[in-house]
Amino acid sequence: MEWSESISMAVKTLTGNKLRSSLTMLGMVIGNASVISMIGIGQGAQKLASEQFESLGPNVLFVSPGSSRAQQRTNSLPRTLVWSDAKAIAEQVPTVVGVAPQRQSQLQVVYGNTNKSALIMGTTPEFLTVRDFEVAQGRFITDADVAGSKRIAAIGSEIASTFFQGKNPIGERIRVRNISFEVVGVLAEKGSFLGSNQDDAVYVPLTTTATILTGRTSPYGLDVGVISIAARDEASIPAAEYQITNLLRLRHKIKNENDFTVQTQKDILKIVGTITGGLTAMLAAIAGVSLLVGGIGIMNIMLVSVTERTGEIGLRKAIGASQSDILTQFIIEAVFLSAAGGLVGTLVGVAGIVLVGTFTPLAAVVSPGAIALAVGVSGTIGLVFGVVPARQAARLDPITALRSA
Repeated sequence: MEWSESISMAVKTLTGNKLRSSLTMLGMVIGNASVISMIGIGQGAQKLASEQFESLGPNVLFVSPGSSRAQQRTNSLPRTLVWSDAKAIAEQVPTVVGVAPQRQSQLQVVYGNTNKSALIMGTTPEFLTVRDFEVAQGRFITDADVAGSKRIAAIGSEIASTFFQGKNPIGERIRVRNISFEVVGVLAEKGSFLGSNQDDAVYVPLTTTATILTGRTSPYGLDVGVISIAARDEASIPAAEYQITNLLRLRHKIKNENDFTVQTQKDILKIVGTITGGLTAMLAAIAGVSLLVGGIGIMNIMLVSVTERTGEIGLRKAIGASQSDILTQFIIEAVFLSAAGGLVGTLVGVAGIVLVGTFTPLAAVVSPGAIALAVGVSGTIGLVFGVVPARQAARLDPITALRSA
């Protein structure tokens, strides 16, 4: 029997019982859609993280307190970094062009009868250039503000829209811990960074946070949570990282493990990529189980089909159909079911990715590799799970089959 005839008969058989064929395909549809959408969402998360880090600029380094192992062990980090460390880096590391120490806390901000929890960031004037922020109205923190521990604040765009609703905020006063701050500037919209909304923040002089908001908690000076550093250019980053590490080891009199961590933008992005990649693989593997379940469903239905079509099989063998003809037709039917389910599942998965990209910050990433993998695996599963019922049908004795029909 020719292949074209086997395919034609398989199509007629499947379309003759549309409901059963559709339900059989459902497992493959769900499996393919799940695999494609999970991989697409994972890649979208990786792309979003990459774009957010690129918005920092390619030459940014971060120094945080505690060794990398200490950071993994506990959420309570030692207060080993101080403002004088940041000053020393700015003065003594030649590959650095900007240093911005930062300390932050989540506090309640009040204006009139409106209040909300917001990030209070204590920093210095260099923060603007190091972190690539822009001022939309007014001004930012100045050296005089830091020297005098002034009670002034530059606010993010979301704080401005929440409290002032179109009114000019410059000169208005907000309260943090019942302490009044004069608004001197509004920053341009920046967006979120790793889940933290940078527009929902209040920026005050670093010294002000230590003197009237949170106090000093380190015996070594004014402690900071992170030091953001801008290297001279991208080629200078390795040298800057080396020089900063050596300088801080000398200042902290370290002989063994560092009590700080220096990370570049690429280091952090690599960590984020590893995490999101692992989660994507795990989700795809879980979703892939449904492909296996779909293959088992195809095998079960095909076995039932063999029982129902015993008379047909016996008649075809009686008029000359060989075992290979019967085997081929049943395998074609199984592959058709899985391939059709794979194609429909691909469309559903792509549609799901597009919807996620439309209604969430994640980018809509449709991976051709994921589509090829899912459809290829579903077709293979149909072939593998279709062999058992196909062999059972091919081995039927025609006389026995005709008698039992």
